[in-house]
Amino acid sequence: LDCVVIGPAAGLTETTARNLSALAQTQAALVVDADALTLFKARAEDLFACLDGQDVITPHEGEFERLFPGLLEQGREAAAVEAGRLSGAHVVLKGRETVIAAPDGRTRIKRNGSPWLATAGSGDVLAGLIGGLIAQGMEPFDAASAAAWMHADAAGRFGPGLTAEDLPGLIPGVLAHLR
Repeated sequence: LDCVVIGPAAGLTETTARNLSALAQTQAALVVDADALTLFKARAEDLFACLDGQDVITPHEGEFERLFPGLLEQGREAAAVEAGRLSGAHVVLKGRETVIAAPDGRTRIKRNGSPWLATAGSGDVLAGLIGGLIAQGMEPFDAASAAAWMHADAAGRFGPGLTAEDLPGLIPGVLAHLR
């Protein structure tokens, strides 16, 4: 395995926690999202013990606050940097301006946000895009940055009425436009 996405529809059960722990023992990079983040609300250190510098966590602000209580008070960019340091993983703090922070403190801010991404499941698609790019050999920081940009660009192209199911089919057009 090169990369595994865990979390979307995984369930808020100890089985998900055990699966994450088992996957952490492999050489695969992990992209941790959704249920696999929420599950560790009161025990973030258990999650962090499973992560390393090849891994990516993709919280929205609610999930972020559950893992890093009070950290957002210092601002999104500073909070993401601190979260990367604390977790030892790359952090994709999703939002209108998505902040990507590496464990070594590097940051990128994706400013092409789209309100159309505020729909159920769109974050799951982002996690999959990040995982796919890592599996193809891209470094996690660059994979997270590129995926976040493509994700938002696709949503902006589609506009109102976007559903998560629309996003994967839009990515080839985003890539073709770059040529």
